[in-house]
Amino acid sequence: MRRPAAFTLVELLVVIAIVATLIGLLLPAVQGAREAARRSSCSSNLRQLGLAVLVHESTKRQLPAGYVSQSGRTPVDPDSLDRPPGTGWGLLIAPYLEEAALLAAYDPAVGLGIGAPANRPIVAAAPVAFRCPSDSGSREAFELLDESGGPHPSGAVLGRSSYVGNAGQDEPWDETLESWEGHANGPLYRNSWLKASRITDGMSKTVFLGEHSQRKSQKSWAGIVPGGWSHPTPEFIAKAGSEPEGAATLVLVHSGPSDDDPKIHPPNDPVGHVCQMYSDHPGGCNVAFGDASVTFVSDSIDPDVWAALSSIAGGETVSR
Repeated sequence: MRRPAAFTLVELLVVIAIVATLIGLLLPAVQGAREAARRSSCSSNLRQLGLAVLVHESTKRQLPAGYVSQSGRTPVDPDSLDRPPGTGWGLLIAPYLEEAALLAAYDPAVGLGIGAPANRPIVAAAPVAFRCPSDSGSREAFELLDESGGPHPSGAVLGRSSYVGNAGQDEPWDETLESWEGHANGPLYRNSWLKASRITDGMSKTVFLGEHSQRKSQKSWAGIVPGGWSHPTPEFIAKAGSEPEGAATLVLVHSGPSDDDPKIHPPNDPVGHVCQMYSDHPGGCNVAFGDASVTFVSDSIDPDVWAALSSIAGGETVSR
């Protein structure tokens, strides 16, 4: 009698080795394709946000403010002089993102504005356009914290954002200033409300928006609450030694150099802070320029070029 045909143990091991090798070759390609798709989707989000900023300018004859602090309102943060309502650039452009209902339901005049309990359902929302698919951080709304890391007295709960506004090179939130004019040289800062004519470096050569992963620190799409702080995650503290920053950094970042830090921090700088741009894309991050064009900026960009792209009227010659 003949024995039935069968694989030998050696043949089986060879087949398993071949299959494992093929999987090892295919997985990076599949992961690369998925990341390319996520990066493309992120770019699309930023383009929508950039276009909404332009529509705001066309409709209101001014760019949105980074966030709003109204003179005479209380309470006032004694360190930053932030006041309510704290309405951020993201909420201001909501009507031009098919999210008009959010701004219509929001009442900036009540109490703390962004921090008012009556506004919580609006500011804790999670509009899709404000989240990058590659952002691996939490997607749940977060409870606002004070400087020590305890709950903020307002009890505010804010929806997260993967995108932040560019306040320029300096960080005026570290100073006690009634006005940021002359200190912030980016397109979006507290009570900025700039005319497009102020962007003399050119809309296409000035960064307006960029990324900041929730894996690094909390960022809000709707705005800020006076006395609130953006705290780094434990992972970010361990890797970069980053420390918490004031309320403005819930919606804004800067490039450097600044009075407190002479270093320029390009995207994904390993020694950056909660007030810089970071993404979970390998090699850099997406940024939206003033003309709503979106570019992937390498984390190896020349620091001086990055600083030049972050200012609105520095007079630098930069080619893209």
